[in-house]
Amino acid sequence: MTDVSQQTIPSHEAKMGDYFALMKPRVMQLVVFTALVGLLVAPVPVHPYIAFVSILCIAVGAGASGALNMWWDADIDAVMKRTQSRPVPSGRVQPGEALGIGLALSGFSVVLLALAANLLAAGLLAFTIFFYAVIYSMWLKRSTPQNIVIGGAAGAFPPMVGWAVATGSIAPESVLMFALIFMWTPPHFWALALFVKSDYGNANVPMLTETHGRRVTRNHILGYTIALAPVALGIGFTSIGGPAYLAVALLLNGWFLKGAVDIWRRDDTASEADGHATEKRVFKISLYYLFGHFGALLLEAILRGQGLGGW
Repeated sequence: MTDVSQQTIPSHEAKMGDYFALMKPRVMQLVVFTALVGLLVAPVPVHPYIAFVSILCIAVGAGASGALNMWWDADIDAVMKRTQSRPVPSGRVQPGEALGIGLALSGFSVVLLALAANLLAAGLLAFTIFFYAVIYSMWLKRSTPQNIVIGGAAGAFPPMVGWAVATGSIAPESVLMFALIFMWTPPHFWALALFVKSDYGNANVPMLTETHGRRVTRNHILGYTIALAPVALGIGFTSIGGPAYLAVALLLNGWFLKGAVDIWRRDDTASEADGHATEKRVFKISLYYLFGHFGALLLEAILRGQGLGGW
């Protein structure tokens, strides 16, 4: 194992793109999309200007979380091949800069959301940032193989924040959207962990693949994918669901479940032989899975606006 405490961070001149990368823009896209869907499917209309400012605040809050995560994880990011090129471990952004940017953006996003929308939405955003930066990054990630399971809550809050912007409340529909992302996160990340090989072990991160082995991880992927399906399908029978969503959900859950079964049937020998082709394919399917479900919810909202959606 590499001692991450001994890693040193080189120094290079930062560019604007480096500061943008600090905010994990790919993760931000998912956050913005699910938060926007949460806002648009809510039963209360929101003024376009308030909606724009609120989504901007949520995006900035997600970026703040990313910056704080990169500041704290700079030592292990420097060890893992998948993350060595990130702005902090590569030396393009200094740790102190990442911390300052993360704290400043956190305060800005939460205060502005409180002023633009309501205190509940701002409180949920603040808790999301705290959960990701402190509970997940500083505690769970390095202490337990359940890091992804519990830590997945951080990525599951955005649709609840969007719903709270519109309604000022929490409802069963927003909780189910949270549950969809929460249950999706473990199989999504464990599929990734199966083909990044020893990255997590080298960095002393107790990912399930390292602590319990790849066979157990494959079993868990299948188990969580099976448990995810009722949550996803159940949303179809709520006020934000409908026939169009349910049809999409049936197709996506069948596709994802087949991928999980394919992973479960394999062993490491077969996986190594084809360059982890199945694991990489299922990881991509998991991305389509989540975007597809929230896209279907958005479609139902549009259809309801035309008097066509819902039950």
